[in-house]
Amino acid sequence: MFLEWTLLPLDHVNALLDLSVDQVQLRFEDILGLKKHQTCLREAALLDYFVVGFWWAKEMNFTCQQISFILALLQLLLDNIKDKQMPRSENFKVFDKKLLSARKSSADTDVNPLFDSDQIKSITDYFKSSLFQHYRLYQFLFTQPRDEVLLGMERNIDVANSNDFAAPLEEGMPSEVYFRYMASSPATPPTQGLDECLNNEEEPGKSQQAEGRESLEGFSAEDVREVLGEMTKEMLTKLQADFAEKLRLQEETYASRLDSLKSVASK
Repeated sequence: MFLEWTLLPLDHVNALLDLSVDQVQLRFEDILGLKKHQTCLREAALLDYFVVGFWWAKEMNFTCQQISFILALLQLLLDNIKDKQMPRSENFKVFDKKLLSARKSSADTDVNPLFDSDQIKSITDYFKSSLFQHYRLYQFLFTQPRDEVLLGMERNIDVANSNDFAAPLEEGMPSEVYFRYMASSPATPPTQGLDECLNNEEEPGKSQQAEGRESLEGFSAEDVREVLGEMTKEMLTKLQADFAEKLRLQEETYASRLDSLKSVASK
């Protein structure tokens, strides 16, 4: 007589009552075939729609038959939106009709009502606050096509051919030394290349010393003595001036102290 959700038999509904909400979500993923709910908004909304409805019915302490009725009613109203594009007023009439049929009893078959009046009121409040309050969102989600945008990026990377040269060990020697003295002449023995490198590094120091000696060859001993005498005289003059200035400052300091002492003694 009453609606039952065909995707989930009553014995399976009873098994779901002992599971946690995360386990129930995993079971509904398999039942509804929602494998892309983490990336697809439509599948995520559909999964949330049924899991929340089941969990609400469980917290209302409904029986397995009552929970199956709630799930079947959720499925019916959602199919009216997706397939028939039914407006909210007409879909609410379908909801009201199905819910009132669960309230009636049949005298011929002696079947008791599936829900009492308080349960009917709670079910009506839940569907109003969930599906019918967000009816336009469900309409847009399940009736409007969504464009699939594929985001990608292509990059071309040029890689040097390793056959052209052999890369040195990082701890062996600097790469610029290797490519300058080793890679350019592969036939040269390694010891010979190192000797040439060391000789080239010693040559700048020798050339600087030779340049210094050449710069002193144009001066005689008398010229050097004259230059040193001028430098010494200039340094002594500067020292005498500094000493005289410091001595003057000390004399002024002592004179001011003596004046202050004399003034104190006269008092």
